[in-house]
Amino acid sequence: MRIAPLVRFALAGAALALAGPATAAEGSKPVLTVYTYESFVPEWGPGPKIETAFEAECGCDLQFVGLEDGVAILNRLKLEGASTKADVVLGLTTDLVPEAKATGFFADSGVDLKPLTIPGGYADPVFVPYDYSYLAFVYDTETVKNPPRSLDDLVEGDPNEKIAIEDARTSTPGLGLLLWMKSVYGDEADEKWERLSRRILTVTPGWSEAYGLFTKGEVPIVLSYTTSPAYHMIEEKTERYQAAAFTEGHYLQIEVAGRLNSADHPALAQRFLQFMLTPQAQDVIPTTNWSLPAARTASSLPEAFSKLVKVETPLSIDPETVARNRRAWTQEWLTAVGK
Repeated sequence: MRIAPLVRFALAGAALALAGPATAAEGSKPVLTVYTYESFVPEWGPGPKIETAFEAECGCDLQFVGLEDGVAILNRLKLEGASTKADVVLGLTTDLVPEAKATGFFADSGVDLKPLTIPGGYADPVFVPYDYSYLAFVYDTETVKNPPRSLDDLVEGDPNEKIAIEDARTSTPGLGLLLWMKSVYGDEADEKWERLSRRILTVTPGWSEAYGLFTKGEVPIVLSYTTSPAYHMIEEKTERYQAAAFTEGHYLQIEVAGRLNSADHPALAQRFLQFMLTPQAQDVIPTTNWSLPAARTASSLPEAFSKLVKVETPLSIDPETVARNRRAWTQEWLTAVGK
């Protein structure tokens, strides 16, 4: 759940990814290394404020490493294995939890989840939610005069009115759309993907590239979140960009963090996960990560959030079902869209 000025964002994310995690030898304080997605770490993201607040109480050096997107983070961990420098991973979604647990890399969080306010509740001993939102197609009201009102509208809409989506193999919104289509269409999803492919201008590796095309005016509709328009309302003072409300409902995406078994400072990693549920941290989330807080906040949400799409029907697929079928469903998607 993100939004940012994309050119600076891409440069900052690339620099952080290349720099890699710091080591304790660089200073006397213990270093806590957190793998996350690119848009969490720049100056306009939640990372700097979270870093300042946590370091003020932990006596540590909190280092974020920005990677492409949520699925890419898990892929990176699988490649690195026990040699990973990460102490904490922040930016997976609940859809990936069984697959992440199956790696054997993660320890129980030890975190008290009582502060959570996630719709429908949440209980897991390993992963800790820190925000949530609903997937949506955001459109430019100056270009799109008849926005889609349902997935059917989107699938059967004008093929000349293009959309940008994210890759299900590397990004959490891309995976979320895959699951959204499957939750609505079931065994007919491949046929619907073939129809939708007429409208797809491009499939990007992550959210930042797709949203960048959208804000540059290269595509009038983009896969993002119901909360994305809040950024434009608050930071740009415009209601030009809106999320289309779909009658079938919207796919719920809950972002989570977890600590690694191999963490150099396991108690510090646990402390960070607990910190992410404090009002101090949760107050940062809405207007930097542009998503909904997972736990109680000290401040009320800005007025712009009251103008967002109200999701009456949250959609989801059981994570265990996702884990069993993700590879097959991804191949179905690849075949249908001709990737």
